[in-house]
Amino acid sequence: MKIYTKTGDKGTTALFGGTRVPKHHIRIESYGTVDELNSHIGLIRDQDISGQHKQFLIHIQDRLFTVGAILATDPQKAVLKNGKKRLNIPKISDENIAQLEANIDEMNASLPPMTHFVLPGGHQTVSFCHIARCVCRRAERQTSYLNDQEPVDEKVLMYLNRLSDYLFMLARKLSQELKIEEIKWIPEKND
Repeated sequence: MKIYTKTGDKGTTALFGGTRVPKHHIRIESYGTVDELNSHIGLIRDQDISGQHKQFLIHIQDRLFTVGAILATDPQKAVLKNGKKRLNIPKISDENIAQLEANIDEMNASLPPMTHFVLPGGHQTVSFCHIARCVCRRAERQTSYLNDQEPVDEKVLMYLNRLSDYLFMLARKLSQELKIEEIKWIPEKND
């Protein structure tokens, strides 16, 4: 199988179902940003972090492939002529969202309470988490914009929203595990 098809040479690409759209279409921006997020999460997973964190990040990466497949499917062609769904994979579920929430709550319970915003950084691994969080928020914004034009499974939006919270908490937890001081943002006062 050749990696290049030349079908996109004129600036269009095909969604699942065959519909061709411009490569700058908001649907492409949405799932392309989810793909970018997945790569950033892979970068976090490649760091010297606990096996427990790595295993859950692999689970998240799997779920993000599902999110990408959902977003890459033309809603008009999501159901085949025989009545079966085009995507024959498990969708994003309430359980997937609950797993993120449980991980967030577990990490939060072991951390000192937040009294201020914290500045991203302190350690390369922590910075990777903050970058992934920002990319996740962008994916969420783009998917929300897509949802204004064509309906998107609400669980996808919920998952992306919760995932950015998870990545923030992971950054805080890794700061603790790496013994990195969180730098509080304390706004300068006007004179």
